[in-house]
Amino acid sequence: MLMKQKAQILGCLLGGCLAIGTAWTARAATYVTVNPSASWLGYMNVFELPANGGGYVFGSPWGTADLPATFSGAVLTLAPNSIGDPSPFWYIGGGGPGAPGNKIMEANMYVETHGGLLGGQTVTFEFSVLANTFTPAHTAYGFIRDFAPDYSSFNQAIIAITTPGDYSISLNTLPDPARHVQYGFQTKGVNVWITDVAPYGFVKITAIPEPSALLLGGLGLGLLSLGARRRGATVAN
Repeated sequence: MLMKQKAQILGCLLGGCLAIGTAWTARAATYVTVNPSASWLGYMNVFELPANGGGYVFGSPWGTADLPATFSGAVLTLAPNSIGDPSPFWYIGGGGPGAPGNKIMEANMYVETHGGLLGGQTVTFEFSVLANTFTPAHTAYGFIRDFAPDYSSFNQAIIAITTPGDYSISLNTLPDPARHVQYGFQTKGVNVWITDVAPYGFVKITAIPEPSALLLGGLGLGLLSLGARRRGATVAN
C-alpha cells in the first residue's frame, strides 16, 4: 500500500493528476508555524520533585515572559524557569545563589484557536530548532493539542526537541466547533535561581524558511526535497 501511495504521489508531482484528487481533499490540511505576531499564551503546571512523589501541585495562566519564552525578532528562546520568591516552597532550604529548585515546572507557550477554526482537519505544526543547549535537567517539546470543550481531556501529537534541525508534527483534530486546538512548545524541568540559569542552557526556535522559487522550479523534485528535510514527524489522533 505504501509503495502504491508513493507511486501515486510521484505521478501527480511529475505529471499532474485529477484521478486521486478526492482522496487528497477529503480532509483539509492546515500548516502552522512559529509566528512572533501570533497571539501566544502561557500556562504553567507545577509538580513536586520526583523525590517528593512527583504529584501535581497546581496550574494557572502565566505571562509568556515569565515561563520564560521570549521572541527576539523571528527567534523564540525557551529557558529554564526561575521564581523570584525565596520561599522553601520553591527552593530547597530557601532561595539564593546555588539553592536547588524544589518544584518541577511545566511551562507551556502556545497559540489557541476556537470555534472550529482548526477542527476536523489534519493540522501540521512545523518549526526549525536553531540550537538546544539544555542539560538533562530540562526538556523541550513541540505539540499540537485538541481539547474537549471543558478542557477535561485532549488528544495530542508531541515531539521531543533534541538536536538542531527541522521538525514537523501532525494531528487529526475532531470536527467539533466547541473544541479548542493549541499548538506550541513545552519546557519541563526544575526551577532554577536566577543567577544560576545560564549553565542550564536554552533552546532557540524559528519558522522553517519557505523553499525558494528556484527549488520549486522542478516541481516534483522540489516538493520531494521539502518532504525529506523534516527532522521528525508524529501523527496522532
